[in-house]
Amino acid sequence: MGALTSNRKRGEDHFSLSYFSSPQNSLHCDIQTDFHVSKKPRFSYMNGSPERSVFSNTVENPQQNSVIRRYPEPAPRFRRVVHAPCRTSRFAVPVSLGGESRFSVMGNFLSRRLEQAKNLALGTFGDRRKDKGVADFEVERSKDLVSDDSSVQEVVMLDDGRGEGTSVSSEHKSVQTGADPYLREKYEKFADNRVNETSSIVSDLTNHTLKVDEAGKMMELLSVNRLPPHKKLFESAERRKSRLDHLAFEIEFNEKKLSSLSKTAKKPEKDALGAAFTPLSVEEEDEVFLALDRSNRRRVLVTHENSNIDITGEILQCLRPGAWLNDEVINVYLELLKEREKREPAKFLKCHFFNTFFYKKLISGKGGYDFKAVKRWTSQRKIGYGLIECEKIFVPIHKDIHWCLAIINKKEEKFQYLDSLKGRDTQVLRVLARYFVDEVKDKFSKDIDVSSWKHEYVDDLPEQQNGSDCGVFMIKYADFYSRGLGLQFDQENMPYFRMRTAKEILMLKAE
Repeated sequence: MGALTSNRKRGEDHFSLSYFSSPQNSLHCDIQTDFHVSKKPRFSYMNGSPERSVFSNTVENPQQNSVIRRYPEPAPRFRRVVHAPCRTSRFAVPVSLGGESRFSVMGNFLSRRLEQAKNLALGTFGDRRKDKGVADFEVERSKDLVSDDSSVQEVVMLDDGRGEGTSVSSEHKSVQTGADPYLREKYEKFADNRVNETSSIVSDLTNHTLKVDEAGKMMELLSVNRLPPHKKLFESAERRKSRLDHLAFEIEFNEKKLSSLSKTAKKPEKDALGAAFTPLSVEEEDEVFLALDRSNRRRVLVTHENSNIDITGEILQCLRPGAWLNDEVINVYLELLKEREKREPAKFLKCHFFNTFFYKKLISGKGGYDFKAVKRWTSQRKIGYGLIECEKIFVPIHKDIHWCLAIINKKEEKFQYLDSLKGRDTQVLRVLARYFVDEVKDKFSKDIDVSSWKHEYVDDLPEQQNGSDCGVFMIKYADFYSRGLGLQFDQENMPYFRMRTAKEILMLKAE
C-alpha cells in the first residue's frame, strides 16, 4: 500500500499549524504567507496498481478516504529572528489564519517599538512646526500596515491656534493598558510638557492682551488730558500773535522812518552829483573857445592873487583835448577848490590842498625826506588852520610824465594812493605818514600814532584810457572826494571836465 509522504515530520507540521492558529500566539508573532510548496509530492501504489494515484490535495474517490489519508496543508516557515530594526514591506498581503484576515508585517518586537517611537517623535515635531503638520508622515503606509495589536484607532486634527492643523493619533492621546510601559512613560511626560507649554502660551497671550488693553486705556487718558500737537502749536502761535503784530508795526514804522531819512540824505548827494556835472551855457562855451584860441597865447587872461599866478592863453592851452596839464593850471584849480570850501563849508569837507611842488620839496633832502624844507608851508599864520583839523589832505604827485594823487585821510585813518593807470608807489605813502607825524608834533606838540592806519591803493576808481588825461583825472579825484562823493565818472567825461575847468579858471571860481 503506497502512501503520500513529505520531507517534514508530521509532528512538526502539526505543531506549527496549531501554534500559529492560536489567536494568543498570533498576537506576539509576525506571520507572513509563504506560497512556496516544499517539494513535489511522492506517490505510493496501493495493491500494486500504479494507475491509481492521488495528489496530496485531491481525492478522486471519497470511498478511499479510509485508505488514503491527506496530509495537512503546508504551513509557512519560521522566519529568522531579527534583532535589529527592519524596514517594513511596501505591500501587505492578507493571509487567512483560523478563518480571520490578518496583515503580515515585516519585523518583530523591536521593529514594532521602532515604529511606535517614530510615530511618537513625528507627532511631537508636528506640534512645534509652523509650516507642516504631522498628518503627512506616511499616513497611507500606516493605514496599510495596521495590525491587530496596534492601538492606533483614529487620527484627530488639533488646531494650534494659527489655522494650521496637527494630526495626532489616538495612540498619542491615550495609552492603553496593554501598551509598552516604556512608551507609556514617555508619552505621559510628553503630554505633561505639552499641557504646560500650552498653558504658558495661553498665559503669555493673555498677559500681552492685558498689556495692550492697558496701553490703549493709557492713550485714551493722555488724549483726554493733553491736546494734540497741532492744537498746541496753534495756541502757542495765538499767544505770540499780539507780540508779533507789535513787532511788525515797529518794523514798518522804522522802515518808513529810515526811508524818509535816506531820501533826505540822498537829496544833497544827488544835488552834489548834479552840481559836479552842471552843463555849460552857450555863452560860457563861447568864452572858453575864445580863451583857447591861439591868437590869445601871449595875453594874460586871469591872475589868481592868493597864489600870485598869471594865467595866459598859452598856459590855458593845456586844457585843449589831448594836451597835458601843467603845474599852473593844476595849482590854480586846487586853490579854487579850497576857496569853494571856505565859501560853503556846509556842502564840502574840510580839506587842505598842497600844490604840485610840495612833494618834490619834501623828498629833496638826504635820505629822500626833508621836513624842514616844508615846515613853514602850513603855519597857522599862512593857512589859518592846522592840518590836524582837516578831514582830508590832498597831495599831487608828479612822476616825470604822469600825475597821481595821494591823500592823508584823517577821517578814515588811512593813507590812499590813486593812480588812473593803476600804478603803486609804497614810498609815497611812507613819506606822507612820516610827514604827518612830524607836522602834528611840530605844530601841536602831540605824538600821533599812525602805525595802525591803513595804506590803501585804490583800485575801484575811474581808469585812464589814453596817454594825456592823467592830470584831469587827478584834479577830478580831488574834486569829487572833497565833495564827499564817490568817483562817479569815467573817460567819456574828460572833454566836459576840460571845458568846465577852463571856465572855472577864467571865472576864478570853482563850482
